[in-house]
Amino acid sequence: MSVETNPPVDGGEALPASLPSIFNDVIGPVMRGPSSSHCAAALRIGRLARDLMGGGLEQVLVEFDAHGSLATTHASQGSDMGLCAGLLGWEASDARLVDSPRAIREAGIEVRFEIKDLGATHPNTYKLTLRGPSGAHTLTALSVGGGMIAVVEVDGFRVSMSGDGYETLFFLGSRGSEFLQVLYGSAEAGEVRLLAGPGGELVEVKSPAPLPEKTVAELCARFGLQVPRALSPVLPVLAYKGTEVPFITCQEMLDYNRGQHLALWELAVRYESARGRLAPEEVFRRMQEVVGIMQASIQEGLKGTVYADRILGAQSGLFQARMRAGRLLDGGMLNLMTLYVSAMMEAKSAMGVIVAAPTAGSCGGLPGACLGAADALGLSVDEMAKAVLAAGMIGVFIAAHATFAAEVGGCQAECGAGSGMAAAALVSLAKGTAEQAAAAASLALQNILGMICDPVAGRVEVPCLGKNVLAAANALACANMALAGYDPVIPLDEVIETMDRVGKALPHELRCTALGGLSITRTSKVIEEKLRRAES
Repeated sequence: MSVETNPPVDGGEALPASLPSIFNDVIGPVMRGPSSSHCAAALRIGRLARDLMGGGLEQVLVEFDAHGSLATTHASQGSDMGLCAGLLGWEASDARLVDSPRAIREAGIEVRFEIKDLGATHPNTYKLTLRGPSGAHTLTALSVGGGMIAVVEVDGFRVSMSGDGYETLFFLGSRGSEFLQVLYGSAEAGEVRLLAGPGGELVEVKSPAPLPEKTVAELCARFGLQVPRALSPVLPVLAYKGTEVPFITCQEMLDYNRGQHLALWELAVRYESARGRLAPEEVFRRMQEVVGIMQASIQEGLKGTVYADRILGAQSGLFQARMRAGRLLDGGMLNLMTLYVSAMMEAKSAMGVIVAAPTAGSCGGLPGACLGAADALGLSVDEMAKAVLAAGMIGVFIAAHATFAAEVGGCQAECGAGSGMAAAALVSLAKGTAEQAAAAASLALQNILGMICDPVAGRVEVPCLGKNVLAAANALACANMALAGYDPVIPLDEVIETMDRVGKALPHELRCTALGGLSITRTSKVIEEKLRRAES
């Protein structure tokens, strides 16, 4: 048990320290919408806010910082629809998602969005003021990339929630130390923190299962408390107290594997089994399901998608027809990869179900490359699952030591990361070693350092489609280089550290703000105005 009073804050926020999970942080969420860091993350924040209010909502004020990314992208990239859907208790893959703003009005809940100078230190900061029959609460949360979130404040208390456990909040006037003694003596409560704040103390309990009703009732009766707030998990893999993983850097993994000669996908299974306390068979089964969703998304795109609020129409069908007719340059399996990347991106832009891998904006590169190569080689779904697991392991290292958020690190954190992961996946398909997969990932990441995020008209389509295709092409070249024995020179861990440093050095305007790059060209502004008129 850890007990903290006013825990130290780095940069203004206390971020949760949960170890990355392949299914939480890297290959997922399964979702609809243009952006995981906007739409899926906002939905998760909304669901936790709904739980904080006990499901009873009447008014919600949402404030975005004037100097953050959300000030210019919250509407165009799906934050509004995601947050409303979460406040209604919906899932990220719900087909009604695009209609959530209308649905929440019909439910009698007033939601207002305001842009203010909040002094936020993170570009994706949500400040919510919630009112309902049971009273009022405030909640501040961050979208930290790939659909992952961090709730950092509730009613003035510096909490630390990431949605990977059951959170129970006991609001106390005083007697916090005595409360903790009784709580810890009653039952194993998981992670417990005592927080001082305005008007008293808060006990935050995080556990992999809900606290027993009997324990809660006894505590409330003894200390004269109202029923605590219980917030349910929003992530698929829960965190457990005292979890240890076999490695958390690439070098640690290679050292662990010395003499064992395990493939990268097998190492990924070992990691995720330890991280989520899942049987190895369960880890593999989950990845098989994920691959099935990816395949369905690609097929949906290939059938042709129709959606009004987007820049690009269906183009993958044209590519497929010309490829079959022999009217394209011979790119080998790269042509099939390009086709699959395009189809996946079109499914996303039409609000179809996709897997953020590692984000929605980069959802085409890894699946397109991996499934395209596997189909070209006539490989099975099991081989695809192994390859995506291998990619997930590389993604864990990126999630642990850098970021998947373009708002923090530019597009190198999304399509760039996806390219490094895809390179490892392709080596896995070719039965390469873990060392070769790591080398391929290092080479691929080296090639994309400094790539900016500048979505045209604030939509996650242009130049996102081209960058996803670039991610796949780069992955293929780097996989073959690694398989041929090319020296990456710089170890993967050092490249990831460099990627994080370079991303933070990029100008604010070039990190998914719609304030720089292609997003401020004359043509982009014309498209933006055209889409605005169509909406009104």
